Amino acid sequence: MNSAHDLGGQMAFGPVIPEPNEPVFHGDWEKRVLAINVAAGAMGAWTIDEIRHARESLPPAQYLSSTYYEIWLAALDKVLVKHGFLSPDELATGQPSAQRREPKRVLKGEEVAGVLRRGFPYEREAKAPARFAAGDKVRTIVMHPQHHTRLPRYARGKEGVVERVTGCHVFPDTGAQGQPEAAQWLYTVVFDGRELWGRDGDPSSTVSIEAWESYLEPA
Repeated sequence: MNSAHDLGGQMAFGPVIPEPNEPVFHGDWEKRVLAINVAAGAMGAWTIDEIRHARESLPPAQYLSSTYYEIWLAALDKVLVKHGFLSPDELATGQPSAQRREPKRVLKGEEVAGVLRRGFPYEREAKAPARFAAGDKVRTIVMHPQHHTRLPRYARGKEGVVERVTGCHVFPDTGAQGQPEAAQWLYTVVFDGRELWGRDGDPSSTVSIEAWESYLEPA
């Protein structure tokens, strides 16, 4: 995506000001939004990358003016409607409809702690050897996809060095589009600050990102 959420390296948004003794939630409604997201995700109708794409594809004005959990709620509305669990009329009126898709799985309260503790592993068995190894010089591709991707805009078309081969993992770009699951080798790649930010960059700084194999080419 090349939208408002991809803020890396952009100016004019002001400093990040930590909130002293910040609470986990700023209101009970935030707890409810998190709970609904967990329960809805457990239905198994979409992937984590699809819900990320839904958040990232909100209109820029809405995204930048919304709080964290307001973004989560707006994106959840989108995927619930898309997958038939909720209708636009229900959203508009707040009244339930008798015609809706029923979930194949309902997460029960006593199951929540165990599900969250186990997490959702995304490492998969590799079907081919890794193309790169630690120490290899690589260059990221330049792309402008209309879907979720884990390659940030500021790191496209840049040269770096593979720090580590981290295994074979589910590829988020296809998962965001609802395509069948695919997996690729994943690498930790380190970039020099000046490579990313130009001559004004701090020469002593480095940035590491996790990059899937299709994001990279030999430098």
